[in-house]
Amino acid sequence: MPKVLDGAAIAAAIKQEVAEEVKLLAAKGIRPGLAAVLVGHDPASEIYVRNKVQTCADLGLFSELITPPGTVTTEEMFDLVAGLNDRDDTDGILIQLPLPAQVDAKALLDAVSPAKDVDGFHPVNAGRLQAGRSALAPCTPAGIIEILKRSGIPIAGQHAVVVGRSDTVGKPAALLLLHQNATVTICHSKTRDLPAITRQADILVAAIGRPGFITAEMVKPGATIIDVGINRITSRDEFERFFAGNAKREATFAKRGSTIVGDVHPKAFELAGAYTPVPGGVGLLTIAMLMANTVRAAKMRRGL
Repeated sequence: MPKVLDGAAIAAAIKQEVAEEVKLLAAKGIRPGLAAVLVGHDPASEIYVRNKVQTCADLGLFSELITPPGTVTTEEMFDLVAGLNDRDDTDGILIQLPLPAQVDAKALLDAVSPAKDVDGFHPVNAGRLQAGRSALAPCTPAGIIEILKRSGIPIAGQHAVVVGRSDTVGKPAALLLLHQNATVTICHSKTRDLPAITRQADILVAAIGRPGFITAEMVKPGATIIDVGINRITSRDEFERFFAGNAKREATFAKRGSTIVGDVHPKAFELAGAYTPVPGGVGLLTIAMLMANTVRAAKMRRGL
């Protein structure tokens, strides 16, 4: 039977470590702080940001939720970010995406001070990560490395194949794996004979944003599969394609009218040596790594 990599347990361990670091910093008169900026009223974003703010409180970090109206302009957001860049009680700035169409999201993210860019999206942090220098890394890719290390999965010398080339997950995940001495291949929608490449992977990272895209014939027996995808399915046909005969999922689907599937078809996990489930895997690491990045930013800003 393949080993299930427990994202909940690993996230809990990281949060406990963050809480201990926060106590040590408190003894020096330092309280790391995170400012979360949520524009407008997107229900999914509101839940996600509320969870982040609550986690800050649970771990002893200072947090502030800033909620500009959905009509806010790019210029007004620039002013807001400039103020947060200057505040000494704010170590991390989180701008929840997506932003309204009238706001230039890319320019706004670039306006965040790299020292406070706890999402790791700023070009300065991306460049430092590429160069192998100390940087605030994007939370989900950093979580992937933590899952592998804390689960005892060897990385050095392994062939890691990353399916997906986004700036937020695919590219930084590939770089972090490379820095851990894996041999890395990046694949994407234009890759020819993709299954032939994914079948070479000792570590297969699926981050392409397509439900069940990685199928059993694309997996090398015994490989470690890291499924980054979170895709909500609502149609009965899709449900049957992924979860036919799964009584637990059937109950969830009947109750909610939807369920979650990753970028890996559930049948593909049967070939794996180890894998991250969806839900219960990589997604749970994102907030934990955000907390860790906030504490790290607080220490880096003070030369600790």
